[in-house]
Amino acid sequence: MLLFMFILYLCNVMAKFQVSILGCGSATPTARHQPSCQVVDFRDKLFMIDCGEGAQLQFRRMGLKFSRLNHIFISHLHGDHMFGLPGLLSTMALHEVTGSVTIHIFKEGARLLKEWMDYFNRNAPFEIIYDVIEEGERRVLYEDSGLTVESFPLYHRTPCTGFLFKEKPKLRHLKGDMVKFHNIPLWQLKSIKEGADFIKEDGTIIPNTMLTTNPDPCISYAYCSDTMFDTRVAESVKGTDTIYHESTYDDSLEQKARERGHSTARQAAKIATLADANRLIIGHFSKRYNSESILMQEAKEEFPNVILANEGLRIDLE
Repeated sequence: MLLFMFILYLCNVMAKFQVSILGCGSATPTARHQPSCQVVDFRDKLFMIDCGEGAQLQFRRMGLKFSRLNHIFISHLHGDHMFGLPGLLSTMALHEVTGSVTIHIFKEGARLLKEWMDYFNRNAPFEIIYDVIEEGERRVLYEDSGLTVESFPLYHRTPCTGFLFKEKPKLRHLKGDMVKFHNIPLWQLKSIKEGADFIKEDGTIIPNTMLTTNPDPCISYAYCSDTMFDTRVAESVKGTDTIYHESTYDDSLEQKARERGHSTARQAAKIATLADANRLIIGHFSKRYNSESILMQEAKEEFPNVILANEGLRIDLE
């Protein structure tokens, strides 16, 4: 009986879906912030998004494991989003990570990185696979049994892409008392979670709705890196649960933001509103700020549920 209940629990347990902030500053490292880097943890698989200088140090401080990192997504070819990549890959080689690491990156970035790795790290124990992203491309870059990662265009001074992490539809929840009452064999539980009815030995059909409850909603997360305010971004991430959107400046620097291909905190909040998101994370803060309180204030005037990114912050997306 204990074994049966444990298996039932495993069938109904929720999967981990979490984002860790390794860096949320812009342009250069400061005493307060590291350049851009995040890690999405989905069912203990790690996906890194951007890799600014010092990313590997924060990766280790947060207790993340190199052996679980197999995909790295680079939004664009500015140094504050990729200068940490050669060092990270070299360290992974020294830790004897095996298998493969796929880097999703624009063509020129793949060429430069390959030259670097061929010179400094030619004997790495893992294979580096380069998945070249085209400018303006909308494509599924990664897919497994529970998750897809899609690219979508952003609007910066150089080709730039966002990344949309979408959980696939979940299985239904089993009603433990009904499973026990009808003495359903363990080997049939998966098909019932997938929506099948249970047919007893005498031919009696027990409808699935009597054996299960509705599945948990699917979770989604959008990473909107460097981009000026553009309603097309909101359309690309429409209905996403949690959006990370760059918020480099406050309202007084709106013109500078547009000239440099960036957004203000208020503009990020407007994107979240237009996208019907549930939650907004703001980051990519200019080094001019000793406190991001003004950015938080202006964002919350447009959108109520705002989180201020900070190094070491972990956010459960479920």
